[in-house]
Amino acid sequence: MSDVSETPTPEESPPEEPTEAPEAVAPTVEDLLSDLEQVTAQRDEYLALAQAKQAEFENFRKRMMKQQAEEVARAASKLVEALLPVLDAFDYGVVHGDESLAPMRTQLLGALEREGLVRLDPAGSAFDPNEHEAVAHEPGDGGEPVVAETLRAGYRWQGHLLRPVMVRVKD
Repeated sequence: MSDVSETPTPEESPPEEPTEAPEAVAPTVEDLLSDLEQVTAQRDEYLALAQAKQAEFENFRKRMMKQQAEEVARAASKLVEALLPVLDAFDYGVVHGDESLAPMRTQLLGALEREGLVRLDPAGSAFDPNEHEAVAHEPGDGGEPVVAETLRAGYRWQGHLLRPVMVRVKD
């Protein structure tokens, strides 16, 4: 156990060599302009990248909003399509003399029409295979086929044909 410290005393430390300061080289104007151009180019590159990413994100957001709106419209269309047999049942009930169904039929049809449902009833108009489903034919005057009778109503939902009209055609 010795009490001698191992750190050298100032007298024992080796003499310091004089350090020469490196010559301070003053940057030239050309060097500064070159550095400025590099920094400006880098800034422009980052700005362009940030703008591209922002545009990408906006496009993504718009695409997601459009897909969400289409999904909601598709779901609403499926719901309305599921209600068409109910409307048909009301129609058949009213046609067969059950007038107690008429107010409920009117109320349901009115609510759906306010949301975009359009009832197609083409009796007397020209037959259109894109909108009409011919299930029966009867002789006519030999001209252009005409819808003689609507057997089941057809519907459009927000501009798209949901179900064609079932008709009897007069040829």
